[in-house]
Amino acid sequence: MTRFVLVAGTTETAKIDGISAAGADPDLRVHTPSADAELIEYGHLVRAPVVPVSPTGCPTPAAVTRAVRERVGFETLVVDADLVEPTGAPTVGVGATPGRDVRDAEPVPTAPGAWVAARDLGRNLPDDELVVGETIPGGTTTALGVCRALGVAASVSSSLPQNPVALKREVIETALAASDLDPGEAAFRPRRAVRLLGDPVLAVVAGLTAGALESGTDVILGGGTQLLAAAALVRHAGVAEPLTLASTTYVADDVDLATVTADLDCDLVVTDPSFDGRDDALARYADGEAKEGAGMGGALLLADRANALDAVADGTLEVMERIGTPHEP
Repeated sequence: MTRFVLVAGTTETAKIDGISAAGADPDLRVHTPSADAELIEYGHLVRAPVVPVSPTGCPTPAAVTRAVRERVGFETLVVDADLVEPTGAPTVGVGATPGRDVRDAEPVPTAPGAWVAARDLGRNLPDDELVVGETIPGGTTTALGVCRALGVAASVSSSLPQNPVALKREVIETALAASDLDPGEAAFRPRRAVRLLGDPVLAVVAGLTAGALESGTDVILGGGTQLLAAAALVRHAGVAEPLTLASTTYVADDVDLATVTADLDCDLVVTDPSFDGRDDALARYADGEAKEGAGMGGALLLADRANALDAVADGTLEVMERIGTPHEP
């Protein structure tokens, strides 16, 4: 049996101006992970006050993941990594606390404990295969921080059409100085890397993945450069079992996934949801917004396996119609 696992959490890094488009504005951004969890679980919102959209109206990738679930069918699990705002989706906690600004000296003090608890969870899930996704605004910046701490030469994508790479690099240089850490100094010390330069979602995804792989469960990391950073953490923890990264063409066109996945001895699967050439809100994906998130790449892989990929776009519009997200770009 395949189970879809969404790891949801927050980091104050998302409050940095210009870092993220995972929400219409900074005040609403904190609700995005909670809303994504509800949308994937129920197909509509329960407690979250607003549907996550970018400032220009691009819908959350969680709508795509939900559309795949409605057509393919899969069991879900939401892991709370720790949400600032409550969600109506059932969750499992692993002792994480919300991430501080990555420029703090220790932005994720609970990372080691959350890693261990998530690893135990991964070891004990009864499934043959896990597809693991994430939702955390600001997470590509903390992913860059983790890669720099590990000494992994990886670029990171962005939910924005114009990736603010210079801003992210500046933030991470400040973070390295605040944590008194040199690039690569945390190599093969993944819990230290994520404690000092990461976010709680990365700690939980990496721990969960490590535990599942060690127990013989197949794992697909469904996402972009944030899940690539999680794969790096897993490899730097000494876990060598086969691992797959499933992402979208929008991320693969933005950054070099192939080289880094090869360096990490991970398989790479890139799926195209065919949102190009549309005249609705999904066209914003083709314009470079959102690109990935909420396990979208992993869900698209499951749709492709089930020969249901052609139905995903219209299915996503049906989800958007139900939850009241505008269609027109």
